[in-house]
Amino acid sequence: MNDSDASLGNPDEMTILELQGKVDSWIKEVGVRYFSELTNLAVLVEEVGELSRILARTYGDQSFKKSDAAYSLPDEMADILFVLVCLANQTGVDLTRAIHDNLLKKTMRDATRHRDNPKLQP
Repeated sequence: MNDSDASLGNPDEMTILELQGKVDSWIKEVGVRYFSELTNLAVLVEEVGELSRILARTYGDQSFKKSDAAYSLPDEMADILFVLVCLANQTGVDLTRAIHDNLLKKTMRDATRHRDNPKLQP
């Protein structure tokens, strides 16, 4: 492990708040500055497309091409999370609070909805 690896900390214990801070530090130290919000939105869409490619070929009907060998499911998911965290940092969104509030909303709204959905029954 080198110094840059150590500065990232233990990934098994990283909170969302810590992730937001680490991404912000990385941007300022390595990335120079954040891309604009609209550029990051375009990058997010691009990364989702790369994830879609892997999922379509792994779980869908498409076959892999030689050019697909460079894609990695965990890496593409991490790319999406990275850009999403960039957007949250840029717009002042506390993702810890946001996911908490979102889960609360879903729990209240969908208390019986999925349980009562015949399409989801075994």
